[in-house]
Amino acid sequence: MKVLVTGAEGYIGALLGPALMESGHEVIALDTGYYRSGQLYRSKAQRFPVHINKDLRDITEADLRGCDTVIHLAELSNDPLGQLIPEVTYRINHQGSVRLARLCRQAGVSRFVYTSSCSVYGQGSDHLMTEESATDPQTAYARCKVLVERDVSAMADDGFSPVFLRNATAFGASPAMRFDVVLNNLAGWAWTTREIRMTSDGSPWRPLVHVLDICRAVACVLAAPAEVVRNQVFNVGAASENYQVRDIAAMVAEALPGCRLTLGSTGGDRRSYRVSFDKIHDRLPGFRCQWTAAAGVRQLLDLFERIDMDDPTFHFRAYTRLEQLKYLIRTRQVDEELFWE
Repeated sequence: MKVLVTGAEGYIGALLGPALMESGHEVIALDTGYYRSGQLYRSKAQRFPVHINKDLRDITEADLRGCDTVIHLAELSNDPLGQLIPEVTYRINHQGSVRLARLCRQAGVSRFVYTSSCSVYGQGSDHLMTEESATDPQTAYARCKVLVERDVSAMADDGFSPVFLRNATAFGASPAMRFDVVLNNLAGWAWTTREIRMTSDGSPWRPLVHVLDICRAVACVLAAPAEVVRNQVFNVGAASENYQVRDIAAMVAEALPGCRLTLGSTGGDRRSYRVSFDKIHDRLPGFRCQWTAAAGVRQLLDLFERIDMDDPTFHFRAYTRLEQLKYLIRTRQVDEELFWE
């Protein structure tokens, strides 16, 4: 297929684009370049060039003509960032994504793969949340995911097949690293300080999925017949990878000799959800998660040793999305709407 990947320089995109190219797809990369200053390591995979250097909100129908599939990753990418600038988050993540889908449909793009999030479940109940469970988004980021799913789903027809991948919380190594996701963050603290000091009691539940397994899910969606995936929502992850945050912290601490773990006493985060992943395994038989959280911890610690990661590297602004955007705003490289000056 001829595939356009938005957010191609991001945490997922930096691995997804090369993986799709290795599978024989022609990949067109699009990115606005917010996080271009950060590359934790050089990958063996060929880093493909960014063919379109453009903001999501500036994409035109001409950019999309001739593409078979658009894989949409390019949104403001986490809850704290969405809370900092909620109005801009809605304009980019909701309105920008719906506009992109509409342009894809007009341009004859047959398949639109939208990377949603299990965070839409918010304060999930004690049972496993399925794709049919009620959503309860707690943040601007998660509310936008729900709105995009609703509005883009209404566009589906025989010629346009949107697919919604509700990814569990991602972890694992990527050249465009993120240390603002839970397992990666805990591993970074453990490595640089030999201590994990949590302010909360770590009781909330989170499902986890390795970034390479997210890439694997996308590849399976591309390989599936349109009638199997058209207008479908898939939770992406594995049932065995639902954890309480304190168990993730304990896993990291145990993997690094001499690391001390302390828990706080407050609940703090209201988001807590356990998720079922039966549907993706039933409907897409080629999909199986190949990574566990424990294997991801070992991968990260091995990487940190290999690159001799120090505290300044761990805290470099580009690896924490909120800090990088704050920097770009503070230095007036982007305006209040996050357009480049």
